Amino acid sequence: MAELIPVEAFDLIIFGGNGDLASRKLLPALFHRFCDGQITNDSRIIGVGREELDQAAFIGNVKQAFETINPLAVDKKFQPFSALIDYVQLDALDHGSWKKLVERLKGHEHKATTVYLATHPTLFGSIANGLSKNGLIHDQMRIVLEKPVGHDYESASNINDEVGTCFRENQVFRIDHYLGKETVQNLLALRFGNSLFEPLWRREVIDHVQITVAEDLGVESRLDFYNRTGALRDMVQNHLMQLVCLVAMEPPSSLSDDSVRDEKIKVLRALKPIGAGEVKTHTVRGQYTAGAVAGEAVNGYAEQLKDGESSQTETFVAIKLEVDNWRWSGIPFYLRTGKRLERKHSEILIQFKQVPHSIFDTEHFSTLPNRLSIMLQPDEGMKLNIMAKEPGPGGFKLKPVSLDLSFEQTFGVKYPDSYERLLMEIFRGNQALFMRRDEIETAWQWTDSILEGWESASQSLEYYKAGSWGPTGAFLMLDRDDRHWATG
Repeated sequence: MAELIPVEAFDLIIFGGNGDLASRKLLPALFHRFCDGQITNDSRIIGVGREELDQAAFIGNVKQAFETINPLAVDKKFQPFSALIDYVQLDALDHGSWKKLVERLKGHEHKATTVYLATHPTLFGSIANGLSKNGLIHDQMRIVLEKPVGHDYESASNINDEVGTCFRENQVFRIDHYLGKETVQNLLALRFGNSLFEPLWRREVIDHVQITVAEDLGVESRLDFYNRTGALRDMVQNHLMQLVCLVAMEPPSSLSDDSVRDEKIKVLRALKPIGAGEVKTHTVRGQYTAGAVAGEAVNGYAEQLKDGESSQTETFVAIKLEVDNWRWSGIPFYLRTGKRLERKHSEILIQFKQVPHSIFDTEHFSTLPNRLSIMLQPDEGMKLNIMAKEPGPGGFKLKPVSLDLSFEQTFGVKYPDSYERLLMEIFRGNQALFMRRDEIETAWQWTDSILEGWESASQSLEYYKAGSWGPTGAFLMLDRDDRHWATG
């Protein structure tokens, strides 16, 4: 494992410090980096929330959340970590309540400061404006916008405008935790660090690409949020679009911030629009009904709603898209994501074309096209499927075998949560793993065309049982192209 270098001492201010994201992801990530020596004792972590708590009560809540997630992690190191933690009660919409935060930050104007907005996106502009009006913004301050940035192109543009009036673009970090996953990072190494793959990464050799992000959980406590959002806005517009960009982008000139992001925006601009005329053949929207996951009965989405309510919110979406440029023209990318599927499974599959002519006995067996599987979760690694001869004198028999790379087994470590990597990159000021304004807005424009197409074409939901791999329409979409999903 690479040597862990401590980051410069910082102040981190988390708006929404009592929220789910802070307690489940941000604070545990900071604790783990502190335990590994990357965060120094002169850094500060200030939780900000509307609840009336003192410092001791907030630290008690943090410790309780840690013990719920991983009791073994809360050992003798929590006490020194807790010395970094403070809490400020603040209502972002009440200008008078900002005084306590101003006092906490007084005298730290020249310290690297990160403001993390783990709140509803409608508050992003108000918080940025509050920081500006209270004179808290300085050259070493960075602001982090948690996804989703808006719910469509117009709202995203408005949020970017509001934040942009207070912060320069190079101070804004729009986060997508998928970009912090080790396997996603390895996409760059796979493509641009190996002479083997890059010449094959094109339409002449690749038949199609599949990207699956499957979850076995339902919407759980996020019902209200999810009912307003749906799978397309929640997963496709950000997570899956970023994966498409990393698979399809041209080689950047370097790994610098804008070199990588310049190539990603070219992919987004090359996506063929999917409107009312294409949604019924190029998209499937579904919602889960009652079923069983991992042997346990679970309710359907509709059963979680209040009595008398109904919902047309999609919990599953599958899309056939095309990147309309020289490298990828005519090569379909099949995307799917959903709740309450058979198991948690995220994978990028590169399906190569079949050999043009088989010299083997096709009457008894046939060669299978090569596949490169890049597993994102729950186990991170890569697998290349090839055809090989079975050992023995019984004739020339072929069998598909795989060349496997498990990151955990190969490197001897269990890779940290993606937020750990991303927080460290924020503190270092490296924007390469974060989304630029034009990326966000271009992705929303493409997504909006699907949403408008669904409405114009009155595309109805397809229902699927919890514990399955989604609605029948998702399988038929590939069947029409004489293809099938690799999983399910």
